[in-house]
Amino acid sequence: MPAITTARGRPLPLGASRAPDGVNFAVLSRHATAVTLVVFPDDNGNIPLATVPLDGRTHRTGDHWHVRVSGLPDTFQYGWRVDGPKGGAHRFDPTRLLLDPFANTLSGGAVWGGTCEADRERTARRSLFTRQHAYDWGGDAPLHTPPEDSIVYEVHVRGFTRHPSSGVKYPGTFRGLIEKIDYLKWLGVTAVELLPVFEFDECDCPFTNPVTGERLVNFWGYNPVGFSAPKASFAATGGNDGEHAEFRDMVKALHAAGIEVILDVVFNHTGEGDDRGRTFHLRGLDNGLYYLLDDAGRYLNYSGCGNTVNCNHPAVREQILTCLRYWVTDMHVDGFRFDLASVLGRDRRGNIIPNPPAVEMIADDGILAHTKLIAEPWDAGGAYQVGRFPFGHRWAEWNDRFRDDVRRFWRGDAGFAALLASRVSGSADVFGGGDEPRRSVNFVTAHDGFTLYDLVSYNQKHNEANGEDGRDGHNDNCSWNSGAEGETTDPAVLRLRLRRAKSMMATLLLAQGTPMLLAGDEMLRTQRGNNNAWCQDNDISWVDWGLKEANAGFVRFVRELIWVRRKHPVFRRKAYLAGELSPLTADVRWHGRMPNRPDFSPESHFVAYTLDGRFHGRDDLTAAPDHDFYIAFNGGPEAVAATVPPAPTGRRWRRLFDTAADAPADIFPDLSGPVVKPGSVITVAPFGAVGFVSEA
Repeated sequence: MPAITTARGRPLPLGASRAPDGVNFAVLSRHATAVTLVVFPDDNGNIPLATVPLDGRTHRTGDHWHVRVSGLPDTFQYGWRVDGPKGGAHRFDPTRLLLDPFANTLSGGAVWGGTCEADRERTARRSLFTRQHAYDWGGDAPLHTPPEDSIVYEVHVRGFTRHPSSGVKYPGTFRGLIEKIDYLKWLGVTAVELLPVFEFDECDCPFTNPVTGERLVNFWGYNPVGFSAPKASFAATGGNDGEHAEFRDMVKALHAAGIEVILDVVFNHTGEGDDRGRTFHLRGLDNGLYYLLDDAGRYLNYSGCGNTVNCNHPAVREQILTCLRYWVTDMHVDGFRFDLASVLGRDRRGNIIPNPPAVEMIADDGILAHTKLIAEPWDAGGAYQVGRFPFGHRWAEWNDRFRDDVRRFWRGDAGFAALLASRVSGSADVFGGGDEPRRSVNFVTAHDGFTLYDLVSYNQKHNEANGEDGRDGHNDNCSWNSGAEGETTDPAVLRLRLRRAKSMMATLLLAQGTPMLLAGDEMLRTQRGNNNAWCQDNDISWVDWGLKEANAGFVRFVRELIWVRRKHPVFRRKAYLAGELSPLTADVRWHGRMPNRPDFSPESHFVAYTLDGRFHGRDDLTAAPDHDFYIAFNGGPEAVAATVPPAPTGRRWRRLFDTAADAPADIFPDLSGPVVKPGSVITVAPFGAVGFVSEA
């Protein structure tokens, strides 16, 4: 190896980057008084190749410390030692080797849980620099699926194929997900929304299972330690630094199948936690710059995870933007779901800013201009911005009003008929009449909370396995066990659970807006009543693929509904339903037990409506008319006799679905259902839903 030499270097870009004569290193620390670069060989040894103290005059430009080093091997590990003032806001400790927050690879993470026995006070991981080989994208390009045409499928990369029943060659990895693409394509989803795939610390969990004594892990990964580094243990080739190529292979293969990739990103906090947490990078680089602190230097905790990132500091904003651009340009992802996005709107004191610069920069960035931006528009500090997230012209939002109102309607709560009508119409009452249904990401379940089957099987959470004495997780799940708590063999209870699950799926998939399904819900996956499975790396969280056959009828029902949505633009409107503004242009008509007599009183449990296929709200006004649809929802405990209205265009009705019927008579694809005459009286079962489609 040639002799190692140093030069002044450049302040940008931050991180380690190959220069014409060596590697340029740059890191940001405003309050540091001494910065040292330490370079190690790529063998996890502890003897440095070079220790380079940076001179404050030669190697500093403003708050950026930088140096160029020549003579290094193609692959090496490195870290920073940073000193500065002590006390108050500052946590400088030059004995700690810090990760580079801009590194796109970290060492030592190829084995899931492989560092859990390491010293918890110090990270055994280092930043890893390697010569990146050119990747052949083969013409891959963003799909740009319109939001209204999207069907999002929320997936945990490890949990999706880790179960022995998955039948994949590479379980729990990006490659394992590739092996399931044919299933995703068959199901009909248009996007996968991946729970965190940034490097995170799965060992950051203090709890054990009180029954088995098993040490639990941070399975979900909402504690990032490397914002631009794909998680090596999610790659079958992670031990050989193959996570970048493997992640790209996954994106490329999903795109080839017509499926977009959306990343769940966490910028509101880091895995460093509060005072008791480990120091990885930001705390040791410049704690007072990167985190929100009170006057005494204590962490402001708007994330519920111990710390809150100072997102609206100019340097931090730039770091977030750099990370997002990397995932779009280098990794070809199609969009982002921002965890606890309201933190992006807080100032250094924790106050909500009306027009936060961080949110504006993301919304109006030229490189991100066509990526999907989805906000979880609240945080753990009380901010709640559903329908009011700033710069809404670019942002879609998780609509928890949809989740809760749909759950309550199908639980049988009184007074939710009018609210359900608003939810299936796109939630204009939440997002405002000037916006479009695309703003609403509709969901009934997500990773956080009950699965769909648990929603109809449990009245209470059952989180005993989490080791927190049941204190964790939401207490109000708007759930109902349908007559028995948990596992049962009672056929009446099982039939009611299946009917309610189908009815909620029909509500979700036929509502205006963008639907999101939780992976495994289409198979009726259960977490045995655990509504906070963040620490469960076992069959509580893993998708059991045996359920695909065991519940084949339900899988078929969900798949056929997905394809009904994909085939019919009346369910994918770009504009809100206008209603009966004119008898000649009524895109929707509301009904009750009798045609044109809706009942939205507090006592009502019944909602019915027809959609006129001529007015499907798409841009192409010359497009052929769609079919008409009649849909009726009965969220009450008594059957409802309803008179069928005529189809808006006068065409004959055919039965499309009935959630009370047994498979395969619960849904009829391709106009194969029996004819239903206008004026006939149908019975909508308790907690059941029916749908008709007009002939062509």
